[in-house]
Amino acid sequence: MVKRLDYNPFVQNSEALSLTAALLAAAGDLTRRINDGVVARGFEGRPAYGFAFTRLSRGGATVTDLAAHLGVTKQAASQLVEELVRKGYVERRPHPDDARARLVVLTERGWACTRAAEEAAAEAVRVWVELIGEGEVRALRDHLVRIAPYGPIRPAW
Repeated sequence: MVKRLDYNPFVQNSEALSLTAALLAAAGDLTRRINDGVVARGFEGRPAYGFAFTRLSRGGATVTDLAAHLGVTKQAASQLVEELVRKGYVERRPHPDDARARLVVLTERGWACTRAAEEAAAEAVRVWVELIGEGEVRALRDHLVRIAPYGPIRPAW
């Protein structure tokens, strides 16, 4: 068997690894900028709150739903919900379809925090627009939506 001298799996994968690293770095930077913007607007918290709010903003969720969305155990989701209740971001209500379950919903403070996150996200994206232009940012968004149209919006724990 002849060994190919020009084959190097690391060189072959370097483009994929570079893209992966760039996407993860951009996601991490965006998460940090949004969280910093939310804190600067007077809300205390951590990025996990925002990831939970993305699920809760669609009409609320049970702790089980939230756990699945975040990729954590029900116990971890319950602890997060307790923290969010204490800080006034969410409240528990009777579930309209299941008497045994409780629905976790955003309070007005939770919605205000969500609006602050939207403002912070717009500021972060404006930086991208300044760097590469509005058309390129729009194209980037369109490509990413095509690549991962239903990807979970949650942290990689």
